[in-house]
Amino acid sequence: MSEPIGWPEDPDAPHPEPAKSLFVEEGLEIVVPMEGDAQELFIIVDENRAYLRKWLPWLDDVKSVDDELALIRSLSEKKADDFAFYIIRQFGNLVGVISLNWVDWSNRSFGLGYWVSQSSNGQGIITKSCSRMMDHCFDDLKLHRSVIEAAVENYQSRAVAERLGMRIEGISKDREWLYDHFTDSSLYAITAPEWKSRHQG
Repeated sequence: MSEPIGWPEDPDAPHPEPAKSLFVEEGLEIVVPMEGDAQELFIIVDENRAYLRKWLPWLDDVKSVDDELALIRSLSEKKADDFAFYIIRQFGNLVGVISLNWVDWSNRSFGLGYWVSQSSNGQGIITKSCSRMMDHCFDDLKLHRSVIEAAVENYQSRAVAERLGMRIEGISKDREWLYDHFTDSSLYAITAPEWKSRHQG
């Protein structure tokens, strides 16, 4: 009798863990934040607060370096297998964040979230980072479906999903409460076979 070859063929086997760091291209990498990154992360959030506030709902929860430190520590201590948070470094400088907002291991799907500083916008950093993360999730983690949700009027974020070749699957009415109003959300998705056909075919 042959040994099981592991998850997902064997649903009782442990599933793979997301990488701690990913090389995107020369000068661009994605890394899990350490406690020592808290100050730099808070500074970039604080400097871009008004810019990010237009579409991100959590800015009022980040008021100090200690708030960022608490987030990094909590993620490290929880060792959650359904969420992963990465900082994006361009030539050593922290320029943004990419995250696995959720991982549904049972259905082999995951959702991506991201933001980049205003000064680093328009350089393709997020599209390249998402592409590398999706390669990792499809190839190394053996996941099957990737999802991105973006506010209907957040055209820059929607453009990322479209550049990645994801299809729009629908609009969710009043999907998110953003400080003082609801926003509708566009849902984009792509499966591993579609991704590999588009990007490796």
